Amino acid sequence: MATFLSSVLLLVLRTYAAPPEHIQVWPGGWTPVPGEAGNETLSPSLVPPPGTAQHAPHSIIIGVRKGGTRALLEMLDIHPEVAAAATEVHFFDWDENYVKGLEWYREQMPYSYPHQITVEKTPGYFTSLAAPARICAMNPSIKLLLILRDPTERVVSDYTQVYFNRLENRKPVQAIERMLVKNGALNTRYKAIQRSLYDVHMRNWLQYFPLRQIHIVDGDTLIRDPLPELQRVERFLDLPPRIQASNFYFNQTKGFYCIRSDGHERCLHESKGRPHPPVNGTVLRQLRSYLRQHNRDFYRLIGRTFNWH
Repeated sequence: MATFLSSVLLLVLRTYAAPPEHIQVWPGGWTPVPGEAGNETLSPSLVPPPGTAQHAPHSIIIGVRKGGTRALLEMLDIHPEVAAAATEVHFFDWDENYVKGLEWYREQMPYSYPHQITVEKTPGYFTSLAAPARICAMNPSIKLLLILRDPTERVVSDYTQVYFNRLENRKPVQAIERMLVKNGALNTRYKAIQRSLYDVHMRNWLQYFPLRQIHIVDGDTLIRDPLPELQRVERFLDLPPRIQASNFYFNQTKGFYCIRSDGHERCLHESKGRPHPPVNGTVLRQLRSYLRQHNRDFYRLIGRTFNWH
């Protein structure tokens, strides 16, 4: 536990000093005049690169939270024919944004050239009851990307993110066992567990979209060997094969793959890959047992299996 707490303190310090994650606002390597634009925001008064426009997404990464959505978007952004939105827009899952209308949503997208596709990612869409119908109303033929990982590990990762966020905001924290167990039984109403019920959420999406429009990325595989998963995404999005093995290198210090593109190297934000706290073995077995049937139901829905315990 002492080792975990020391890691926590180190990562909190790093997070405060960390720069924004890298997603280009301007397409095709075009660079604005110094002082005109930053990495994350775009003033409407700025003149965009000639021949570009803002478009509603051609594809959306709909989730899942702590499934690897940021890694997928950053890696997909290597492709020269992809224009990635810089931030999570939360248009289809937050009512206060949805009422602003589709024109507002389009204005949140990056400028892109005619040969590029626009991709947005908001992990909260997958578990939102309203998002599937709203996205279908915008574009019933849109291609959706869903990245998933072992649902038990995802629960622990979800807790870890909230734990660090509360520490950074100087709020009290609770041990993970206190969140997972209530009155001696597994707390199945805990939001982190609810988000890992992939079968429940997938049924909602399949009411509006056929399975052929939803490409599922194996988040556990993406971390270990990113290229094959990204090549499958390229094919799903009808993109020419441009992402190569040379675009990735394994960072021994961080313990995961980083990106090499356009002569630059970058890794995911320090907040990614945080150490997980130790979890009581009995509680962990209870959680895995509860999720096992949900996993089986999910496999039947999508017609494939994963190596989830």
